[in-house]
Amino acid sequence: MNVHEYQAKEILARFGVKVPRGKIAENVDQVREAATEIGAPVMVKAQVHAGGRGKGGGIKFCKTIDEAVEQGERILGMTLVTPQTGPHGKVVRKVYVTEALDIAHEYYLSVLIDRARARMTVMASAEGGVEIEKVAAETPEKILRQDVNPAVGYLPFVGRKIGFGLGFSAAQVKAFTKMLGAMIRCFDECDASLVEINPLVTTPDGELYALDAKLNFDDNALFRHRDIAELRDLHEEDPLEVEASRYDLNYIKLDGTVGCMVNGAGLAMATMDIIDLAGARPANFLDVGGAANKESVTNAFRILLSDHDVRAVLVNIFGGIVRCDRVADGIIAAAREVKIEVPLVVRLQGTNAVQARKMLADSGLEVLVAEGLDEAAKKVVAAIEGGAA
Repeated sequence: MNVHEYQAKEILARFGVKVPRGKIAENVDQVREAATEIGAPVMVKAQVHAGGRGKGGGIKFCKTIDEAVEQGERILGMTLVTPQTGPHGKVVRKVYVTEALDIAHEYYLSVLIDRARARMTVMASAEGGVEIEKVAAETPEKILRQDVNPAVGYLPFVGRKIGFGLGFSAAQVKAFTKMLGAMIRCFDECDASLVEINPLVTTPDGELYALDAKLNFDDNALFRHRDIAELRDLHEEDPLEVEASRYDLNYIKLDGTVGCMVNGAGLAMATMDIIDLAGARPANFLDVGGAANKESVTNAFRILLSDHDVRAVLVNIFGGIVRCDRVADGIIAAAREVKIEVPLVVRLQGTNAVQARKMLADSGLEVLVAEGLDEAAKKVVAAIEGGAA
């Protein structure tokens, strides 16, 4: 789960990270109130779950309160398009009014999990304020990395090593070591998957501030953090993904034309790959889980068919925990309940697969049955190319 910048800063501030003063605003009157309380100059920042907001015109420096109100009125309600939003952009419903700081230098700092090494890792760079992917691609030597040993946790030497590596003074290294410790506590205690400050800035008097922040949280741990779960902004998520989450379905919208219904993340990835190799593109990732039943299959069909880009559906289920005949029964019941107006290809393998395929053949439904994954992919692509829709 992601949160907005202002929410990330509020959480980090609770752990002791220094952030600029700021207030959230949802209308022009609140923008004026916030700018007056903070005092000009201020920054007016669009709050959407995407980077590159400044390049899209969503972050503005305002010298006066009237200018802040003018920019707030312009930004609120706009459709902000950035490299991370895609061409459709995102509607700005809130702006964050913050004090404008004098900046001496910008840095990058994050805490995340290095899955290859199975431990927490700190990444830092003196090249802050830009996408870390660009730094990694063009000047990887400018990125500092330091593991945090899970057996002993964060030790001050980690902060000192990175701080001096970034070129901080001795006094700044002391403050940086404390800030990094606060970030790691936040990461650990909040079950985060990413704590990122970009940019981390120094002011002319040597102070360190988190000028922008991003926090991602492990969805599977949110039951332990009701306060964080309440920060979820459904406006920032795809409506179909939100709907799928209500039924414990793992759904991610993609840009293709083949709707995929699969059980198991690994099989879902393989299914998407084979569709691509066959000449089409998957329209989604949808994992119904290991206990697919009539209800989950019906809801999955309804969500898949709500996507107007879907021109055919491929169901690829391996009957291990769940028997194939039960899945076939669910597909038949769901197909009668949900109007399917696009070609449907079903591939069932595993326990009672032969029986399941016979059930589908005898159901009277217009279903294309396949035994192999390659055969299923070719059938769904042929159905699209044949104009059946």
